[in-house]
Amino acid sequence: MLPLLTRYLPGIMKKTHIALLVLIAATIAVLISFMGKLSTYDTVPTAKKKKGTVVSIIAKLDRSRPVQYDAIKDPNYLSFVALDSLGNNVKVIYRKEKPTNLEHAERLVLKGKMNDDHFECSEILTKCPSKYKDDMNAAKKNLEAAPTGN
Repeated sequence: MLPLLTRYLPGIMKKTHIALLVLIAATIAVLISFMGKLSTYDTVPTAKKKKGTVVSIIAKLDRSRPVQYDAIKDPNYLSFVALDSLGNNVKVIYRKEKPTNLEHAERLVLKGKMNDDHFECSEILTKCPSKYKDDMNAAKKNLEAAPTGN
């Protein structure tokens, strides 16, 4: 049976078919390799369970606690307390320059590793409030101030 397959296989499997199969296999391999790098957002308790693993936490700045940053003494040290979406708090230490709009950010995406008593942050993405949000009072003032077509 094997000699029959080898005799008829070259006629069935053309070079384009083989190339397509190799391309499909390579695509599947690349997709599988990226599956491990996809990240979901964690809360503080789940990040604590994954101590030492890089995680992302969506949080907001706890404005009731002070932000520790001294650009003259150490411009690469920032410390603050963040609240996750469930209200859990964690001390965050960021060893880079303070983001300029940290205090005004609506949300923060913190990427880093959980240590024993704090979250060692390697990247902070700030999500600022949209200037395009519906502000009914401003819209009403604009309508009142607009000249009429009469």
